[in-house]
Amino acid sequence: LEPLVESGGGSVQAGGSLRLSCTAPGLIANRCGVTWFRQAAGKQREWVSAIDTSYTTTYADSVKGRFTISKDKAQDTVYLQMNSLKPEDTAMYSCEINGGQLQCYGYVNSGQGTQVTVAS
Repeated sequence: LEPLVESGGGSVQAGGSLRLSCTAPGLIANRCGVTWFRQAAGKQREWVSAIDTSYTTTYADSVKGRFTISKDKAQDTVYLQMNSLKPEDTAMYSCEINGGQLQCYGYVNSGQGTQVTVAS
C-alpha cells in the first residue's frame, strides 16, 4: 500500500492563500480520483472538494469560488488552491482516493493530514 502524502498547510491571515498538495507515485498516471476533506477541532469531518477520473471537479458550497482543485500529471499531485481564506477554513485537511483504476485502491490516507490555520 502506498500512502497519500498531504502538505502545504500553514498559518495565514484571513484573506490569504495556501496551496495544499496530495501526492503519491503514479497517482495521476493511474487516473485516480481524489477528494479533499477537512476536520476542525470538535467538529465532524467535512467534504471539501473532489476531482474525478475525468477531471470533473466539485466543491462544497462553503468553498465554491475560493478553492480550486487540480491535477498535475508531471508531479503526480492533486492540488487544492485556497484563496480568500476565512477563519472558518481552519482545520486539518486530508485527501483520499474516490475512484479510478484498480491500482488506485492501493493508495491509502497517511493519517497525517496538513493543518490550515486562518487568523482573523
